[in-house]
Amino acid sequence: MQNHNEDEHNYSSHSEKVMHTEERSNQCNQCDKTFSENSHLINHLRTHTTENPYQYSNTDKNPLNYDVKTFKCSQCCKEFSQSWSLIWHMKVHTGEIHYKCCYCVKTFSNNSDLRNHLVTHTDETQYKCSQCDKTFSMNIKLKKHMRTHINEKPHQCRQCDKAFTEKQYLVKHQRTHTGEKPYKCKQCKRSFSQNSYLQIHMRNHSGKKPYQCSHCDKAFLQNNHLVNHLRIHTGEKPYQCSHCDKAYSQSIKLKIHMRIHTGEKPYKCSQCQKIFTDEVNLVKHLRTHSGEKSYQCSICDNTFSNNSHLIIHMRTHTEENQYNCRKCDKVFPDKQILAEHIKIHTGEKSCQDS
Repeated sequence: MQNHNEDEHNYSSHSEKVMHTEERSNQCNQCDKTFSENSHLINHLRTHTTENPYQYSNTDKNPLNYDVKTFKCSQCCKEFSQSWSLIWHMKVHTGEIHYKCCYCVKTFSNNSDLRNHLVTHTDETQYKCSQCDKTFSMNIKLKKHMRTHINEKPHQCRQCDKAFTEKQYLVKHQRTHTGEKPYKCKQCKRSFSQNSYLQIHMRNHSGKKPYQCSHCDKAFLQNNHLVNHLRIHTGEKPYQCSHCDKAYSQSIKLKIHMRIHTGEKPYKCSQCQKIFTDEVNLVKHLRTHSGEKSYQCSICDNTFSNNSHLIIHMRTHTEENQYNCRKCDKVFPDKQILAEHIKIHTGEKSCQDS
């Protein structure tokens, strides 16, 4: 019995010696700190040297009176307490994506975001909104959603009067004031204010168009572009003008139309000060100054400054001269040209003027 106790004591003493030996082998030679693992010692030694694999921010004192060094992103200045957090964060800027949804085409840079997304495909929704039918996997998400019903927007922009339900939306909005675009494309020089814009842009390089129309062979980079396109097939025009009976398939088209009623012409020519209701007409007009004629007839050498003029011209080759003058036997490829011609017969315009 005594021998057994002695053996146990000897084993215990040996274990302690091994532990102390290991501790000493992982001891900092600059100070008296010891570590259980060599990797921890290596990380600690960087506090004594200028070795800096990740960018440290300025040292701040914490309440316990010791120095805390944080890891700072060189792209957007976000700070992290641990190097691995910075490594994960950098994937946002580089566009690295590791986690793919098995139900749809969406991809994510970390597993937690993927798990949260997967709930949208399953029935794992425990928190239900009492105001509408929406359900959520986490209570915090439900709380954020509830702000949309009570119109609570606690995050106020200091530059303008806009307010937001969540801080992340405020941060994104503030970039419209600062012009900050931290998300850079590796393949070209373009940069973006939001990661989602970068991901959409990257599809231009890859040729990937994940949103396919079920009625025709067209595909799109973004889901909202597909939604707008589908209205061509359905004939749906949900955007109704409040001043007249016109309706549109897209909100931007209604916005442009409303300028007819308001008289707003926000697009100004820098060459001659003419103003226009939309950018498309301004671009067409600018070609009259530059002399650019990018629309080439495939049958002859004629070129035109805009597509509508090319379409009218093409009728001269196809004999689609549908507009006949009732006073004489002349035919015209365009209704507007016919209207100008009729003025000769009505006396509004002389033959010499024509």
